[in-house]
Amino acid sequence: MAFRGKQMMNKVLKKVGEKGLAPRVKESLEKYIPQSKVIMGRAKRGLFAGRHIQFGNNVSEDGGNKTRRTWKPNVQEKRLFSYALDKHIRIKVTTHALRCIDKAGGIDEYLIKTPYHKMDTELGLFWKAKIEKLYEELGNKEVVFFSPEDEAKFEQGFKDLKLSEKEARKEIRRKVYAGMSKNKVIEVEHKDDQSNIEDEKSHDAPKLVPVSYVIAADKLKVGSVVSN
Repeated sequence: MAFRGKQMMNKVLKKVGEKGLAPRVKESLEKYIPQSKVIMGRAKRGLFAGRHIQFGNNVSEDGGNKTRRTWKPNVQEKRLFSYALDKHIRIKVTTHALRCIDKAGGIDEYLIKTPYHKMDTELGLFWKAKIEKLYEELGNKEVVFFSPEDEAKFEQGFKDLKLSEKEARKEIRRKVYAGMSKNKVIEVEHKDDQSNIEDEKSHDAPKLVPVSYVIAADKLKVGSVVSN
């Protein structure tokens, strides 16, 4: 029976009396009393390893006056690497849970070694079930061992593949830069052609004379004097 269930059972026995209860009634009461612990809301979204909010009193030194207070767990947000999932898991954990994970040897080992009835949160149960399933799939696969010569060949093949990828990237960059330079040259030539055409048009076009000059020339031909 969980701690919460034991407390409720003790309260019932104090009120009713343990001697006044028949053994069958006591067994039925134990069945109906909830077996689950009260879990704080934050603990459902992380790995708290049994650490939850605690309640107590501040006692003054002089008069012994008591005031209610709480103790909250030290919660940290960490990125823990999982070898089974081959990625980092961002999760909220208590410092006690971190020490337990270090002692177990990693997040995968901690989740596998911790039994289901000690997992307080749904998140912990989810990760535990997921990692156990992955380990079962890995256990069903066949393991093949290669000789040192084969391993050396594989390493050389990976190196050649990396070199070929680098060369392909260089060629793509050269082509891209060459295309960009060609486009720039074409744009410059096009601008030069347009400027030449505009210059030719300006030379060929007849020069326009203001109307006032034409009127003044006609008057001079007649013999009249033009005054400013």
